Amino acid sequence: MNISHDLARRSFFSWSGMSLAGIALQSMLSDESRAENRTPPPPHQGSHFRPKAKSVIWLMMRGGVSHLEGFDPKPKLDRYAGMTLGSTPYKDSVLASPYLKNVREQVANNVIKTDKAKLYPLQVGFKKCGEVGAEVSDWWPHTRKRVDDLAIIRSMWTTDNNHGAQLEFLMGRHLLDGCFPTLGSWIHYGLGSLNQNFPQFLSMGPPLNSQCSDGVGAQYLGPEHAGVHLEVNPANPLPYVKPPRPVGDGVQRIKEFLLARLHQETANRFRDDRQLRARIQSYELAFRMQTAVPEIMKFEQETQQTQSLYGLDDPVTRPFGQQLLATRRFIEEGVRFIQVFHGTGAAGAWDAHSALVNNHTRLCAQVDRPIAGMLVDLKQRGLLDDTIVVFSTEFGRTPGGQGANGRDHHNYGFSIWMAGGGIKSGVVHGATDEIGFHAVENRHYVTDVHATIFHLLGLDARQLEHPGRKRLERDYGTAISGILA
Repeated sequence: MNISHDLARRSFFSWSGMSLAGIALQSMLSDESRAENRTPPPPHQGSHFRPKAKSVIWLMMRGGVSHLEGFDPKPKLDRYAGMTLGSTPYKDSVLASPYLKNVREQVANNVIKTDKAKLYPLQVGFKKCGEVGAEVSDWWPHTRKRVDDLAIIRSMWTTDNNHGAQLEFLMGRHLLDGCFPTLGSWIHYGLGSLNQNFPQFLSMGPPLNSQCSDGVGAQYLGPEHAGVHLEVNPANPLPYVKPPRPVGDGVQRIKEFLLARLHQETANRFRDDRQLRARIQSYELAFRMQTAVPEIMKFEQETQQTQSLYGLDDPVTRPFGQQLLATRRFIEEGVRFIQVFHGTGAAGAWDAHSALVNNHTRLCAQVDRPIAGMLVDLKQRGLLDDTIVVFSTEFGRTPGGQGANGRDHHNYGFSIWMAGGGIKSGVVHGATDEIGFHAVENRHYVTDVHATIFHLLGLDARQLEHPGRKRLERDYGTAISGILA
């Protein structure tokens, strides 16, 4: 091909852009303008030691789920309801606690004053569940039936008391520090792919409002390690990647051959252009996804019993259920990291500053049955043995009330749970104080969850240190030994 470098580059992008109709995978490259051209590959790709898991499902409830009406009920809130903290026996343990300093306000005076707020009683009943006897609220009737498969962590904390904590949970760093690689991108950087037909880092559900590449950014790791946002729509599974008109197998093969030739020619001419290399990879992946992704979305191939497990037979649970069923099917095909967001809006729908009962009753009904169903399905297929499932939110809700019937943001202590490959089942780890304010026993910052996942995937995060990039000690975290099987 005796053409100029510039013409080769222009022809490549022009032809590829027309053929793939815009490509849904642009999210892989959304941070390429910030990525360095010559970022070196990881010093070692693959497990550093024998892994206990190979994939991760991260469920993020956007907005702040109440731990008090969830997986850490506190009956003392009923006893002291209507009283300010200063009027209760917990005044000193809460207001004089050194843990109060663990906050960086992105928005000044973002949280109501803890010394003036009146304690708000529990808004739903709860009961002890399973052999472990963990207290779980009535808003989670399906998930609590699976409590003996879970490791409930009641002692999480973050430093961000605003919704940037969603990204703090994914990046390990406060949003005021800037944008950093997310957990999914680190895993892709360290382990590479299990299946060349799919992105190895997928994101579903409402994205994070363009902050740090919508929570899928790889930043300095390079755009090829970024996540891909995917909309789960069985009627139109891949609208931006499928050809604009039906293409026969013969024509498709010719296009793939020609695209491969163009890719090779361009790659040879611009060997040091890492952004171009990532873009070429995204186009090649898009071609393979044209066939692979629509197959994943054929939920009618599942039995009625399986579809019912995920709540596909109920309009309330169907949207989230479809995302989780797609997640299981992607996991079967070898996708390494899938994050599923729930809760639309700038802050996230779970942000119940008012009407807590209406908010959480409605939202729990949307996700509880699909989550429990996915756990059952993964377990009966043997997939839970090597898949880590994380249920998280950015923070909890305050023990004190806000307005007449809500709770504010609460980063000082809240709950998540984990299950699956290498996780001890049927345990409750850590604790908050008697009114659910501070995490006081086995406290864990968010990167401890990251460290636990890395450990179970056979990765030593310190060996993933990126050349030329200094990380803080907190960035690495410490694996949560109390929940490791």
